[in-house]
Amino acid sequence: MRDPTAASLMTREVVTARPDTPFKDLVELLTGRGLSAVPVVDDDGRPVGVVSEADLVAKEEYKRGGEPALFAGRATRRRRHKAEGATAAEVMTSPVVTIAPDAPISAAARELATAGVRRLFVVDERGRLAGVLARRDVLKAFLVDDESLRAEILRTVFQRVLWLEPAGVDVRVDRGVVTLGGKLERRSEVRMAEHVTRVLPAVVNVVNNLTYDWDDTVTDHHVGLGG
Repeated sequence: MRDPTAASLMTREVVTARPDTPFKDLVELLTGRGLSAVPVVDDDGRPVGVVSEADLVAKEEYKRGGEPALFAGRATRRRRHKAEGATAAEVMTSPVVTIAPDAPISAAARELATAGVRRLFVVDERGRLAGVLARRDVLKAFLVDDESLRAEILRTVFQRVLWLEPAGVDVRVDRGVVTLGGKLERRSEVRMAEHVTRVLPAVVNVVNNLTYDWDDTVTDHHVGLGG
């Protein structure tokens, strides 16, 4: 089971806007299609910004006019500026956070958390929009049934990585939580089994009950006595 990529989980059919798309058309796109945001692309299909519900609501927020407080933060001042916007280019948030199609989903999850955004824009080698990867898309990596995950652990962890016959190993999976049992020869194998299992796609957690015959992680130091 390979780590899924951004391309394997992204939404490919993406509704987009252009920089000159009027404000009202943006509202109709979001409300009519049940979207929370829409990417804005240039003439070459490259994403240059994103318009979200929050960007559009700013117009209603400042409909009666008024200015931010003297010591208001940068984000508040940006919202006030967007309230005057009439096109996508004037209300969008830019730049966008992008990722390559072949990026592993673990890297995408890390980027989502680090950037603090709800979605990543997947772009090809020329920077053109290929799809959108939202937080909910990343969660799809966990949608693997327990029996398939158990078979993958036995095959990948014990046969391919540790070169062991899994006959003496007990692997149980309950809604993505993996319990490893049985006995291995060395302590290092026990550690490796847990590590590789934990990083497999769809694994929620690992309970390691494996035991070992001898601890190969400890080195004995013998001091010789001279005569």
